[in-house]
This record gives sequence, C-alpha cells and structure tokens, in this order.
Amino acid sequence: MKKRRKLYEGKAKILYATDEPHLLIQYFKDDATAFDAMKRGVISDKGHCNNQISARLFCVLEKNHIPTHFVKRLGEREMLVKRVKIIPLEVTMRNIVAGGMSKRLGLDEGKKLKQPVLEYHYKSDALHDPLINDDHILVLGIVREKELDLIKEMSFKINKVLRRFFGQRNLELVDFKLEFGRFKKRILLADEISPDTCRLWDKKTKQKLDKDRFRRDLGNVKEAYKEVLKRVL
Repeated sequence: MKKRRKLYEGKAKILYATDEPHLLIQYFKDDATAFDAMKRGVISDKGHCNNQISARLFCVLEKNHIPTHFVKRLGEREMLVKRVKIIPLEVTMRNIVAGGMSKRLGLDEGKKLKQPVLEYHYKSDALHDPLINDDHILVLGIVREKELDLIKEMSFKINKVLRRFFGQRNLELVDFKLEFGRFKKRILLADEISPDTCRLWDKKTKQKLDKDRFRRDLGNVKEAYKEVLKRVL
C-alpha cells in the first residue's frame, strides 16, 4: 500500500491518503500534549507503542463483534485504516473516579463507581471540548437518535470487553476516550486505544501506566507505555 499526500496532522497522529480511496495510513507520532495542548513534549517510542497496542485492542474488539476502522498494521508506527468521517463527539467511559470527574464533582480519585459512567464531549478545540448531554447532541444534529443509541450500546460493550481483557493482564481500566466515524453508512470505532486515551493502573500497586505520568510529571513515561505494550501482546 503506497503512502500518498498528507491529509491531516493532529496532536498524536498523521493521516495519509493511499492509492485506495477508502483506505488511509494512520501514523503514530511521539509528540505528547496535555491541558488543551498548553503542555507539550516528546515521549520516545510512544508512537511505536501506541500503534502496536491499538492494533492489538482493535483486533480484540473485532473478535467481539465490535466494528472498527482498523484493517491491519503496516509497520512499527503505521496502520491501515478505513477512511471514516469522524463524528465530532468524544465518548468517555468511566469505571473509577479520576481526572475531570474528580475535579468536577469533588470526588476522591480512585473511588470505584457502582456502575460505569458514560460522558459525551463535543469535539471543538475552540470551545475546549465541552461536556454535553443527549439532548445537546440531537439538537446540534451531531448524530440521529438511533445512531446515538448505537454509539452508547457499543461504548458499554467496548468497556466490558476491555475491562475483562486488561483485568486478565493485571491492569485496571480506570477510564478511556472513544471516537467514532461513519464509513459506508456504518458507524465504526475509530482513532486509537492506547495509554494516550486510557487511564490504566496496575491492579496491585495502583501505579499509573498512562499519559497521566506525562501530565503530572511523574517520570518514567516511556517505561509505562512499554509496560502496557508488554502486557497486552
């Protein structure tokens, strides 16, 4: 598959056209950002780790009948993906209190939730990705009601599958972000699933093995990503 012109460059990935109009090459960068890109840095080998981790997790989800944009891994930092039109909606699934939920609601980080909590954020850099609800989504015309029901159903199923998968590898899935896209009238899981988009804690030690190590200047960021890679492969 030949790499053609660059179509898009984001904070963590670059998308390239291919000689197939319905397929793209997704390249994973080492660049790291936090706090609306106010904090920037580079995590050595992050792109390599996130590409392999995402590929593995997409395969796990596909085996559990969750459709994704993933086609195959092409190399250390690249994967072939279906060319989806991203829906401007971020879905956050929370199993344990951390991050924004802790700050907004004044809850102690680490508190286990009685049931998973789903949150929606409107994807808009200019508005800093505000928290929105079902009614906002429908009024803004982001998706139709049936599509929103499908996204919600898929998100809870993804959470169930990934919690089991990570749990078997002594990792606690604290929370994670999902993005979806449209492809030939279908809604597919897109973007990536990695320590950039998931909070993952060691089950026994509660050691953070995700981007919070970068956000909070905890050190050993590269080592954390490599540890997750080692466990999921």
